[in-house]
Amino acid sequence: MDAQQLAQAVAEGMWAQDRASQALGMQLGAVGPGTAAITMTVRPDMLNGFALCHGGLIGTLADSAFAFACNSGNQLTVASGYSIDISAGARAGDVLTAQARRIAATGRTGLYDVQVRNQRDELIAEFRGRAYRLKGQRVVAELPVEGEL
Repeated sequence: MDAQQLAQAVAEGMWAQDRASQALGMQLGAVGPGTAAITMTVRPDMLNGFALCHGGLIGTLADSAFAFACNSGNQLTVASGYSIDISAGARAGDVLTAQARRIAATGRTGLYDVQVRNQRDELIAEFRGRAYRLKGQRVVAELPVEGEL
């Protein structure tokens, strides 16, 4: 098993348990070592009083992509914080894609950037997540961790 295969297997294990992302209609796209893409179509029940996608849901999409990217090595990793800047609104029917990538990983901490774009490739939001890896815990127990490959 190489790092790409490990990332895919971990993502499949995570996705099977991710009821929140599934309930919001998200779809898991490409994953790789330190990367992940997730899409979500904005539904009418996701709109705020201005007929725009609720900012919290845009953040949730970005956070989901962040989670898949930072756990791709099968070492249980959680968010220690994040920030998000929303640069444009999204409307019903828009298809949003959150693309996460690892910027840095040192020891048990990591830094990840996520861009959320619509189907016209317009930037909707920029998200920066800080991750903390829990010592000795795997995401999927029967799989190796990245350093064991």
